[in-house]
Amino acid sequence: MAARTCASARDFSASLTDWHARHGRHDLPWQRRRTAYRVWVSEIMLQQTQVATVIPYYERFMDRFPDVGALAAAPLDEVLHLWSGLGYYARARNLHRAAAHIAAEHGGRFPQSFEAVAALPGIGRSTAGAILALSRGERFPILDGNVRRVLCRHFGVEGNVFERAVLQTLWDLSDECTPTEHVDTYTQAIMDLGATVCVRRNPACAACPVSATCAARRAGRQHELPSPKPARKRPLRQVFMLAAVRADGGVLLQRRPESGIWGGLWCLPEFESATAATDYAQRTLQGAPAMPVPLAPVAHGFTHFDLVITPLLAHCSGSASAPDAAQSQWYLAREPTRLGLPAPIRLLLEKLAGTAGASPQLQSQLFD
Repeated sequence: MAARTCASARDFSASLTDWHARHGRHDLPWQRRRTAYRVWVSEIMLQQTQVATVIPYYERFMDRFPDVGALAAAPLDEVLHLWSGLGYYARARNLHRAAAHIAAEHGGRFPQSFEAVAALPGIGRSTAGAILALSRGERFPILDGNVRRVLCRHFGVEGNVFERAVLQTLWDLSDECTPTEHVDTYTQAIMDLGATVCVRRNPACAACPVSATCAARRAGRQHELPSPKPARKRPLRQVFMLAAVRADGGVLLQRRPESGIWGGLWCLPEFESATAATDYAQRTLQGAPAMPVPLAPVAHGFTHFDLVITPLLAHCSGSASAPDAAQSQWYLAREPTRLGLPAPIRLLLEKLAGTAGASPQLQSQLFD
């Protein structure tokens, strides 16, 4: 890197550290009693999720799993239960897997070396660096989404940030800007700047401590950098889910495969067509009606596509048993077990519980 860029990088980091003392965030839950474990959980939760959303989940998670040992010993269903509604459930499964690895391979103590941390499930180079920088003050650069945006704008980096050459440029800049002292403060500062000032839309340039040297601001290109990805039309997926209800109010749930959306969570049985759902009910569930009653569709947006669920209500006899005891169960909303449930399914179950006792036709009207 050219000498001029090196000097500007040093000025950049010094300005951010000074700004953070007066304007940064200092009382987030994971900043109290800061340990590698607490920072690790926060960094995983904060991936693609905003701080305000994460805070209540984090506090409940820490109350139940205060250390690696508690997390490693817990059933996965309980971990997913506390994660329900936070999304991107692979993060929760990876946390649980990593905790088990730490308990087995590191005696329950969070690893000391960068290599060992980066090798844990769900942790890459940037997250490993953030954990060690924030919890132990060790000098490692980071490059999460907020940091990429700040560096692209300030240093005028063009191109797709996921292309190898552009990504390497950003890693080089991140390394150059990371100071040798007060690394934890600087790391928090650049993340805070990206999260609160140098935001994706309508950045608050007047409040930015490095706006005077920002290439994007000088050129009036704040909304062009980082270079946007080519727009793609979001695909729409439509599925049918069987809401099979017994006389005692139990609703049939199945555990989803670990891969794919809502991996490892409990969900209503899913089908590609209403005919397939009806055939399943008639073959498998005692007392199921000849034609389940369709309820109001439920729409849910994922990162890369939209999902529309059509629930099909089928009242079964009280003696109907779960088709596969290992992968299915009858769920009683009035006596809920601690399961990982996707948010749309949890809301649907609550609606079913609220209309218990009504006829299928009346229930379908209450769902509209």
